[in-house]
Amino acid sequence: MTAGKIKVLIVDDSAVVRQVLSAVLAQDPGIEVMGSAADPIFAMERMNREWPDAVVLDVEMPRMDGITFLKKLMAVRPTPVVICSTLTEKGAETTMQAMASGAVGFITKPTSGLRHFLEEDAGEIVQAVKSAAAGDMRRVKANAVALARGATPAAPARTAGARPADSSLPVTTDRLVAIGTSTGGTQALEMVLTELPRVGPGIVIVQHMPEKFTAAFAARLDSICPSSVSEATDGDRVRPGRVLIAPGGRHMAVERDGAQYRVRITDGERVNRHKPSVDVLFESVARCAGRNALGVIMTGMGDDGARGLHQMRTAGAQTLGQDEQSCVVYGMPAAAKQSGAVEREIPLGDIAGAIQMFAGRR
Repeated sequence: MTAGKIKVLIVDDSAVVRQVLSAVLAQDPGIEVMGSAADPIFAMERMNREWPDAVVLDVEMPRMDGITFLKKLMAVRPTPVVICSTLTEKGAETTMQAMASGAVGFITKPTSGLRHFLEEDAGEIVQAVKSAAAGDMRRVKANAVALARGATPAAPARTAGARPADSSLPVTTDRLVAIGTSTGGTQALEMVLTELPRVGPGIVIVQHMPEKFTAAFAARLDSICPSSVSEATDGDRVRPGRVLIAPGGRHMAVERDGAQYRVRITDGERVNRHKPSVDVLFESVARCAGRNALGVIMTGMGDDGARGLHQMRTAGAQTLGQDEQSCVVYGMPAAAKQSGAVEREIPLGDIAGAIQMFAGRR
């Protein structure tokens, strides 16, 4: 990096996008826009002269699409990539493919009003690039390879007490698992959820993600996971074998409904710069579930979730944090640990087993 700055290369076939993104990112003193390219072929020529610290990449371009270029980067020299995609169903699905292939962040662009949108969301764009640049690309590549092979990588060290999945473990309707994650979380969640059996405890998840992208993410997980996975809607019941993901752009909370749990989807102000916010979810679980809940905070930038997880632990819930060695970004788990919210840290490869141990607890 130049004088500690993040060197960013923008790759997009739209001249307007390149111009506006360059102006937005250049306003931040911690970022240096080293150049832009209209497609991956031009980008590779530029990168042969100077390698960036992060790339902002469109997915639909002439001569070579963004996914192909991303895979080439991951194979040759893993580099933090932020996908810049249209806010459409097709754009969301393509972005999910990119995240599984190794992209660590994403920003959305509308089909109209582009300049106004980019300028209005300048803060989010800058944060996405900084979060991506902070990612551990060795971990991202290892996760991408493991997902391509259909297996979770072995944990660096097996945590005492953790054990392999057992689909015969008993479940009860009052068990609830709440998970919060951000940068690097799409890969991590896929690894955890694909290791769980068809019938396990009800799971509610906040993954920092824009509107429409959560539906595509949930659909992808539902197609590869034993459990039923869906984007949550207001009033959905949290039940065994079901995973609910907070919709992008809305908060998700859990409330008690007799002997059952249901989710409430609401609008409102951002919390810790996010909507959905992990704190909103965790705080609601602390209120309604207490010791019948397990809270898990995973890879991500910032401190969202630390306060809520602390409330869960105070209410008697079990609380886990993903360990530093297996995180793409050890930000959210670190903040939660420092606040005293984390009961114990475990590797990513042990989280599915810990969830099943919790489900079998009497």
